[in-house]
Amino acid sequence: MNFQAGEILYFDKPLHWTSFNLVAKIRSALCHKIGVRKLKVGHAGTLDPLATGIVTICTGKATKRIDELQAHTKEYVATLQLGATTPSFDLETNIDATFPTVHITEQMIQEVLEQFKGRIEQVPPAFSACKVDGHRAYALARKGKDVQLKAKVLVIDEIELRHFDSETMQMTIRVVCSKGTYIRALARDIGEALQSGAHLIALRRTRVGDIKVEDCMKMEDFSNWLEQQEIETNSDND
Repeated sequence: MNFQAGEILYFDKPLHWTSFNLVAKIRSALCHKIGVRKLKVGHAGTLDPLATGIVTICTGKATKRIDELQAHTKEYVATLQLGATTPSFDLETNIDATFPTVHITEQMIQEVLEQFKGRIEQVPPAFSACKVDGHRAYALARKGKDVQLKAKVLVIDEIELRHFDSETMQMTIRVVCSKGTYIRALARDIGEALQSGAHLIALRRTRVGDIKVEDCMKMEDFSNWLEQQEIETNSDND
């Protein structure tokens, strides 16, 4: 493999890791392996710290393909807690409001999910990497500042109910969607459409393009995998 000329690797990101953590660990290991001080390494699509699943890593000249790779359709499996909201729309922040759920049935959920198929508009979460006046929205939100983001058009190709527990009011859905979709924001919008509230309690990115999560490398296997590779090197890293 020639990591300077460019390679594309697929990892199953661990829970609590940021996408930046993943890139930094991989860059450090690769630089040590091939004996260089610097190497271009980037990811093609952020995954939240509280999510697991596929993160595409590009090295060397393959980083020029990041925009192309980010455009691939993605699949997620998400678990929502109905009846409560959080400012971040997930477990990063504490519950800020609770809502009735006695009226929610599985049939109602099925009907609501149909509303989200196709082209929709979605306002990204304030706790996101979107930029506001040159600043990351999440940095402003964590300081308690009011963050106003504009709605974006995206496409939900498929959305299906995998499981619903009427006692715990938790539901699991599978979503196939376009670039730029925030599943946390989708949870918020589903909660509102159910005349209640909702937030994300688990998220896994299970497919990117034709790559499935079961085919991805786990970080605990990376060192051994790297040791087994035949490495080619360049005289520069342009």
